Amino acid sequence: MQPASEQETQTNVQPKDSRQWNRSVVQRVITAVIAIPVVLAFVWLSGWWGLAVAVIAVILSVYELHNMMVHEGYHPLIWMSFGLSILFLLAAVFPQQRIILIEIGLSAALLITFPLLFIRQKLEGAMVDWSLTLAIPVYLGWPLSVFLLLRGFQGGITPGFWWVLTVFLGVWGFDSGAFFSGHFWGKHKLAPAISPAKTWEGVAGGLVLSIAAALLFTAWPLSVPWYLAIVLGILIGIAATLGDLAESLIKRQTHVKDSGQFMPGHGGLLDRIDSLLFAVIVVFIFAQLVGKL
Repeated sequence: MQPASEQETQTNVQPKDSRQWNRSVVQRVITAVIAIPVVLAFVWLSGWWGLAVAVIAVILSVYELHNMMVHEGYHPLIWMSFGLSILFLLAAVFPQQRIILIEIGLSAALLITFPLLFIRQKLEGAMVDWSLTLAIPVYLGWPLSVFLLLRGFQGGITPGFWWVLTVFLGVWGFDSGAFFSGHFWGKHKLAPAISPAKTWEGVAGGLVLSIAAALLFTAWPLSVPWYLAIVLGILIGIAATLGDLAESLIKRQTHVKDSGQFMPGHGGLLDRIDSLLFAVIVVFIFAQLVGKL
């Protein structure tokens, strides 16, 4: 009777896994159809529209991350995390005042946050909360400000337009390639302690599309040599993987499944931009090094 029971269990599980897979594919398609045109429109407009979108992204993502920390019993100073993150954005929009704005922000964060900890009734965990207060804007506000630096304030077709497209479509391509190749061929776990579903086969499949995106959006419109474009595609895939694993680590440490409910069925905003946060830094540095920005 035991073999029959196991067979029945497998029969029941497989249809459920198949339905979950199909539902996940449908959700991805719906998200792509809605989100991609909206994102590309704001990339085209840039300017104050780009700043407005970045501010909204900062507010939502900082709020989500703060809630994750509170869920684990930490209490970082959210308003300071908000303030420093938005100051990073403003420093990107006003390049002539960039250094002084960053200096003021970091100095104020140091001078204000510690005195506020002095007056706490319970000092237990104060240093962890202080560290998280400053870590949140570095993790979220800084990369989002790099998006503004990479794009530039002028709208329309500029080098920054192509670079930002490379970030988005490189990461989206990598994510889609990894999703499907990992599902069909994934056998070797990438980081089972952090994200059990990710495989090396998924990474390999994702790299194919991230390299294709880098070639398409840098080799022709920006005259980047094809071999450097391939290197960039590989770097985008690596950065996207690290960004995804970083957020997975945060979620495991705070014992939450999703960062929020920004998109029902897809989790929070941070779940959608985690890979982009690392990839944009890599592309920005690459663009500076090849002198095409």
